[in-house]
Amino acid sequence: MNEKKIPAADFAIIGGSGTLSSNFPNNFDVKILEENLFFETPYGKSPAMKIFSFAGKKILTCKMHGWRSGVTRADASRQIFWIFREAGVKKILSEGGVGTINHLLNPRDLMIPDDYIDLSVRKDVMLDGRYLLVMRDALCPDLREKILSAAKKNYSGRIFEHGIYAVTDGRHFESPAEISMLKGHADIVGQSLSPEVYLAREIGACYANLSFVVNYGEGIKNWSHETMKNIFFDDAEMIGKILLEVVENIDVEKKNCHCAELRKETLLKEVYNSESAKG
Repeated sequence: MNEKKIPAADFAIIGGSGTLSSNFPNNFDVKILEENLFFETPYGKSPAMKIFSFAGKKILTCKMHGWRSGVTRADASRQIFWIFREAGVKKILSEGGVGTINHLLNPRDLMIPDDYIDLSVRKDVMLDGRYLLVMRDALCPDLREKILSAAKKNYSGRIFEHGIYAVTDGRHFESPAEISMLKGHADIVGQSLSPEVYLAREIGACYANLSFVVNYGEGIKNWSHETMKNIFFDDAEMIGKILLEVVENIDVEKKNCHCAELRKETLLKEVYNSESAKG
């Protein structure tokens, strides 16, 4: 196992099910700088990380949101975002397969969500709690615009530039009653957007997600495991190309959003300091 100092990087890509079968980014036109990197974090040993170079930029990445057997999803998220914070990451892209809630969506539709509903029980996942996180424009408008542009160049199917992502815990899929409850409130359902979306805000980074519809929500239409498998294997390269094109088109020094301004110092410290002074 290779344990090293966390390398500096402005960009991070959190790999999900969409790129898993393509061995992203090794099978793309990138330069792998280091791989099989493991780091000690306050939340346990990290998943294997890679750092690679593309278009003159350094990018940190890991597979499947850091999820592993024996590690809670909350701790997996804390581990990778702690690493991103230490590395100085400013722009984060994530991807993953999702199910439908909106009956107008079909497998192989792409969605770039612009809002979310967190129905998970992972509510108190944070790194240090020093900030008040304003979740307005939680998914960076500038990154979303660049994902849309890259998707249009690399995908001929349907692309939706707005949508609400409902987050559930899993690992099981949702029941028909749960999907029915969510109708009219969200468009897609998955298990990874939270806590990533607010951990990104906590470290002061921009975050956006590319969701690939791989199945119908239960009770909407029947779907097959074989179709899902085919989607994962057939379209992984396309998802990877979109993500890399987004990175290529980002100027990390140019400010096109207000994400960093929506992280505020918590007001609670003033209460704590006041109470301490009285004592």
